[in-house]
Amino acid sequence: MLKHCLPLTILSLSLSLSLALSACSTLSSPFSSGAAPSGTAVAPYREQVELTGRLNVVYQKDDKPESATVNFNWQQTAQRTDVTLYSPVGSTLATIAVTPQQAVLTQSGKAPRSAPDVDTLSAQMLGWSLPVSGLRDWLQGHAVGADGKRFVASPANDSVTTKDGWRLRYVSWQEVGQNAGENTPGALPQPRRIDAERNASAQADAVSLRIVLDPAPSAPAP
Repeated sequence: MLKHCLPLTILSLSLSLSLALSACSTLSSPFSSGAAPSGTAVAPYREQVELTGRLNVVYQKDDKPESATVNFNWQQTAQRTDVTLYSPVGSTLATIAVTPQQAVLTQSGKAPRSAPDVDTLSAQMLGWSLPVSGLRDWLQGHAVGADGKRFVASPANDSVTTKDGWRLRYVSWQEVGQNAGENTPGALPQPRRIDAERNASAQADAVSLRIVLDPAPSAPAP
């Protein structure tokens, strides 16, 4: 009698496990890769933000591919952007201050260098171009498309080619808003990982960026 019951017991356990896994799969975040892409757009652009994260860059040096990985702190206001680049162990590699008048880049142990254009200055000093003016928008999920129109990203609308030739893809998302961790309807998607690529041209070398932003804090309850 026991021999006949055993297959039924195994079948019952297998069915229960399948149902449990199916139920778990329906509980994934609406902004995760396991769910249908959400059409909810990112929050409106803010002039003043502070963000931290990691950046991996692949670029050409002496016709050979090079790469670097740095941590960064990003602070921006309406009239100024300050970026600090750190090594993986936490030592400061460079600071960049950008205003409408000029960009100043200071590397550890070296005198500050300034130029009107931060992209050119960073390429000369770091070996790769850091598109600060574009990143002011991109880090928040906004951009100016090749057609000159404002682009606002969402998990369902996650890629664009910018007016200055960068191809952006918003690869993954995090939720921001009151009780965002509880997947409330008011939570808004915010970029988590951004991939940006630019082909070589007469004015600039090819460069590829992978940016991963640290989790943003939830807004406090009113």
